[in-house]
Amino acid sequence: MTAPARVAAHRALRSVNGRRADLATALARTRTDLEDDRDQSLAAEIVTGTLRWQAFLDWVIDRRLDRSPGKLDATLRDILRAAVYQLWRLERVPAHAVVSDAVTLVREAGLPKAAGLVNAVLRRIAPERHDLSGPGHPGVRPSGQVAGDLAAWRERALDYLAITWSHPRWLVARWLDRFGLDVTEAWVRFNNAPAPLTLRANGIRLTRESLARRLAAVGVSVEPTTYAPDGLIVTEGNPLRTSLAGEGLFLVQDEASQLVPLAVVPAGVSRVLDACAAPGGKTTALAASLAPGALVVAADVRPRRVALLHRTVAACGARNVRIVAADLARGLPFGAVFDAVVVDAPCSGFGTVRRDPDIKWHRHEADLAALAATQLTLLQQAATAVRPGGWLLYATCSSEPDENRQVVARFLAACPTFATLRLPLAGSALPRAVISADGALETSPHEHGLEAFFAAMLVRRR
Repeated sequence: MTAPARVAAHRALRSVNGRRADLATALARTRTDLEDDRDQSLAAEIVTGTLRWQAFLDWVIDRRLDRSPGKLDATLRDILRAAVYQLWRLERVPAHAVVSDAVTLVREAGLPKAAGLVNAVLRRIAPERHDLSGPGHPGVRPSGQVAGDLAAWRERALDYLAITWSHPRWLVARWLDRFGLDVTEAWVRFNNAPAPLTLRANGIRLTRESLARRLAAVGVSVEPTTYAPDGLIVTEGNPLRTSLAGEGLFLVQDEASQLVPLAVVPAGVSRVLDACAAPGGKTTALAASLAPGALVVAADVRPRRVALLHRTVAACGARNVRIVAADLARGLPFGAVFDAVVVDAPCSGFGTVRRDPDIKWHRHEADLAALAATQLTLLQQAATAVRPGGWLLYATCSSEPDENRQVVARFLAACPTFATLRLPLAGSALPRAVISADGALETSPHEHGLEAFFAAMLVRRR
């Protein structure tokens, strides 16, 4: 009998790589299908790890095929990827069990003629499972000006970053040209490390210190985040499996994401619009920070996201939040009445690859132009709701300037009634360590050990 975790993992991988679900949705389904916590954990490890190391796994597989890699069926490739990942990274998993279950999965997928191929490839890999490696480090960049030497070094560097560290070649080429090899290597290493479980204390109900004590009482150890004043990193235990999980005391939210709403200071702010609000982390953080009597209007467009927003706001007890269904791309049902408008724009998500490795393979360089055009439209529509003298905060979880500073520059060129404001504003809890030289909020793996987030504050001239 095939191990239930491997069956669930295979279904999840096919769903993600078939573009029928993102990683989070696929993993949620595996938890529904599997009753045993250990099976759930194993399935999640197989799926996430396989996606994280997909390019390296393909390289290992393709070098051991006796046919053209391009002729390998997508289902077969996913089965082989998951099996090679287990052989390579999961030391406690017996090799014979991995190979046997992979062969069975192939037969159950209706591909019995390919069972021999899968068995042969995996049996070639199994004896060297602990010695698998990709292209080596390219060494020091040539100091001379010989074009051929530099081009050859760059290709070796890209092989190392794209294959050994499993990232899209076009993306690491961008980072290599922008940051150099050392920073890019630190970035891809960061992306391939498991992300910690990070919480934000719900300031409506309790402080970070109070939450830490409550968690300790149920066996969960935490440590404070470095930059976010309400964040806690879980070091032992699982708060989501304790009695505290249903009390609205905390939200799961990465530290970099927690920093964005801190750019909006409460002084003089009575009405805030969160224009792309779901799932609600930033909305409830804004609600907790504002003075009594202030109002947060939270908007989103899709019914499922609006429903999620309702659940988050209700669980947190944010009584000063009003939720509306609105399509920002088509305009807002408000006049220029808000003291601050937050646009956490839909983006490529390349800043969150550590937690969402499927993004690496489902986004392409050609997508950036279309995303930037949409982001500019959203920013222009949101600007209509900002009162004179009010603030417009534009944020993304992207590492790419196409979606960040370039969008802001295009917006300012089209909307001369707005100007940039340097962060942090007076009274802000934003640490200066996460503020760039030009006054934007900008986090990165190599500087802060955080996901890559960006936010710029704009002001409507009086």
